[in-house]
Amino acid sequence: MIVGIPKEIKEQEYRVAVVPSGVRQLVKHGHKVIVETNAGIGSGFSDEQYISEGAEIVQTPQEVFQQAEMIIKVKEPLEPEFPMIKSSHIIFTYFHFASSRELTESMMKTGAVAIAYETVETQDGQLPLLTPMSEVAGRLAIQEGCKYLERPFGGRGVLLGGVPGVEPANVLIIGGGTVGTNAAKMAAGLGAKVTVLDISIDRLRYLNDIMPPNVHTMISNEYNIREKLREADLVIGAVLIPGSRAPRIITRDMLKLMKPGSVIVDVSIDQGGCIETAHPTTHSDPIYEVDGVIHYCVANMPGAVSRTSTIALTNVTLPYALYIADKGFPACLEDSALAKGVNMVGGKITYQHVAEAFGMDYVPLDVALKDLK
Repeated sequence: MIVGIPKEIKEQEYRVAVVPSGVRQLVKHGHKVIVETNAGIGSGFSDEQYISEGAEIVQTPQEVFQQAEMIIKVKEPLEPEFPMIKSSHIIFTYFHFASSRELTESMMKTGAVAIAYETVETQDGQLPLLTPMSEVAGRLAIQEGCKYLERPFGGRGVLLGGVPGVEPANVLIIGGGTVGTNAAKMAAGLGAKVTVLDISIDRLRYLNDIMPPNVHTMISNEYNIREKLREADLVIGAVLIPGSRAPRIITRDMLKLMKPGSVIVDVSIDQGGCIETAHPTTHSDPIYEVDGVIHYCVANMPGAVSRTSTIALTNVTLPYALYIADKGFPACLEDSALAKGVNMVGGKITYQHVAEAFGMDYVPLDVALKDLK
């Protein structure tokens, strides 16, 4: 199979979909790999490194899309890329379709196969291709939250861990999954007073067992959220329903409960955000203020730490990419985890939560494949 790696064009997205060592593995399996020039430069990988592992370097994205059968990316295709996508393409990347009707409709028009990293799901409910970026985003959420609590950025001027004689900040984390757990670890390590809310009592029991004494757990409901918002200096939105739009947990009305200069980091923004007042921002313009509360809603947070993120991501995506390249797309049906990653085939939506998000028709994957024939 001919595999294409274009350079990411999302604003300040520095990650790359395959590292040079991944090219070596693809080539060893008999595949041709085409890499757009400077695709890896933001993560510290030069064209020369890709060439030394067997890749062919081309100068334009058009050359990548024209020649490749499978396109491996990090982030969803953007408007300039849609005309280059063919119905014969397999596009393997993060899509987060449920957050964007425009993206969904544009990809349907291409007729391409869309395999979304974020919905590849193992039989035990794990999301192996989402987990490493959730780990990065959870840890980074605290790092960014600390920064924007500083007074020069409009924050309250609070040091997360306090100092002797001054109490630490209060951190509220809504969602106890991978993002929330990693955020709690970071905040606790800095000495903050941390509260994690989740709807699963079993998850809260687990977190209660593994977390240090400055992390507390509470069941997530509107009453507890409102009470904890009153004292929170930093709020992390870490709610995920795989493949679906994130539910709105904090409403505009709740913001008036918060202290002026407090900070919200909505990590769920990739899936539409769990804060009513959240809208996507960028690394170059990451924050805005609503009712005195600083909002940080960067939609590709891990891109800021691109070297770490690229290596972590490709550690988990490459085995699936090899599987697709070796066996061809129909073999996705033979791997139940990968089959759940297939969101779109031949202009039909094959992932139910995406269809439900926009009131569109859902077509089971096996039916969509038969229709192709």
